[in-house]
Amino acid sequence: MQILWLDALAIGVGATAVMDVWAIALKRFWCIPSLNFAMVGRWLGHLPRGTLTHANIAQAAPVRDEAVMGWSAHYVIGVLFAAVLLALVEREWVQQPTFAPALLVGLVSVAAPFCILQPGMGAGVAASKTSHPAAARLRSLMAHTAFGIGLYLTALLWSTVR
Repeated sequence: MQILWLDALAIGVGATAVMDVWAIALKRFWCIPSLNFAMVGRWLGHLPRGTLTHANIAQAAPVRDEAVMGWSAHYVIGVLFAAVLLALVEREWVQQPTFAPALLVGLVSVAAPFCILQPGMGAGVAASKTSHPAAARLRSLMAHTAFGIGLYLTALLWSTVR
C-alpha cells in the first residue's frame, strides 16, 4: 500500500503533540516528570561514536544540540509510527478514521522505548533497572496510549481539512 507522506506527517505530528500535552498535564497537575528529550538526543548523538548503551545517559558526555536532536527525533518517530498505521489500514481510513487501529499502533509503539530507548539509556529493558519499574512502565504505556488516541483524533481532524 502506498503511504501518502503528507498524511503521515500531519497525523504523526498531531499525535505526538497530543502525547506531549498529556505529559504537560501529568507534570502540571500531578508533578509527574516527563522524559527529558535532551537525553534522547544525547543517546542518539553517541550512536555514531559506536556507543549503543550507557550505564546512565545523564552521566554520558553532553552532545552538541542534544535537546534539538531529541525533540526532532521524537516528532520524526511519531511520523514514522503514523506511516506504519497508514501502511496497515485501508486507504479509506484517512477519510473515515476508526479508533481501534490507531489505539493498537499506539499501544504497540511502546515496544520502542521498552526494547530500544530504555535499555540504551541505562534503564534496562522495560525500565527494569529503574527504582520503580512498574511506575515507569505504566507511564510509558499511558504516554503511548495518549499517542494512539492522538493518532485517531488527529486523523479525524485531518479528514475534515485534507
